[in-house]
Amino acid sequence: MKSTKSSVAEFQDALKTRAPNYGITLTDSTLDRLAKYYELLNTWNPRLHLVAPSSPKVFATRHVLESLLLVNYLPERARVADIGSGAGLPIIPCLIARPDISAVLIEASKKKAIFLREALSATAVSSGSVIAERFENLNPPEVSFVTSRALERFEQMLPQLISWAHRPVTLLIFGGEGLGRKIEEIGLPVEKKLIPNSDKRYLFVVNNR
Repeated sequence: MKSTKSSVAEFQDALKTRAPNYGITLTDSTLDRLAKYYELLNTWNPRLHLVAPSSPKVFATRHVLESLLLVNYLPERARVADIGSGAGLPIIPCLIARPDISAVLIEASKKKAIFLREALSATAVSSGSVIAERFENLNPPEVSFVTSRALERFEQMLPQLISWAHRPVTLLIFGGEGLGRKIEEIGLPVEKKLIPNSDKRYLFVVNNR
């Protein structure tokens, strides 16, 4: 994933043309800031392996637009805890597109936490903070939403994440059918939203009351 002028242009064009398929509207300012995030991630990715290599179009669609599906579930001034933030997905694109929301990014890797702080700074996001620690070692922050897209050993960690989160809270988590079965086993109310252009990947909206 090299970041060149042509790849950035391809990334932005994919965002513009495919955003309507995800029910998302992007301003020119948001597109510019998402491009800065994309460029920075490409700079850091060879060292930290933040995401698997992909084309600009795939990154725009699979990573950014899918992440931005969350903005339709976050009310004005929502407070969010993002668990296992890694490359900043899904929460950094959401913070760029929705400056009214605020988030705590919790990431166990100290090196990835440095990237996350740099990404927030480079994209002029002032409503995000980063904690370099495993979530289970922290007191849960006062938030109404918990998001996660790539938590390590997600299915095994899900019960612990649910127990850790403050109640009432809504979990907005991405995963496949295995994660969906795990949520059903726990017995919490859940909405299962198939991700656009996907056969087996979902956004799960879980009410932890």
